[in-house]
Amino acid sequence: LLGWDQADVILFSGDAYIDHPSFGTAVIGRLLERLGLRVAIIPQPNWRDDLRDFKKLGLPRMFFAVTAAVMDSMINRYTATKRLRSQDAYTP
Repeated sequence: LLGWDQADVILFSGDAYIDHPSFGTAVIGRLLERLGLRVAIIPQPNWRDDLRDFKKLGLPRMFFAVTAAVMDSMINRYTATKRLRSQDAYTP
């Protein structure tokens, strides 16, 4: 955890993390860092198991934050011809 005892903010994202200004999670994380906060980002946490992704960093000093994914879930799930997509463009 970068030598920190505790993060100030833990940010959960619905997408894979891409550190680029066209991705909202990166912008929010960098803005919070610029304010002097220690920010930890957990991309695409697995909510189907024992929730370990939500527990692994412990409690933040200030707050948890949640961001949505880049694409609307319906657009991400279906093609323009209403067929199920076989791949998620934002997941490695």
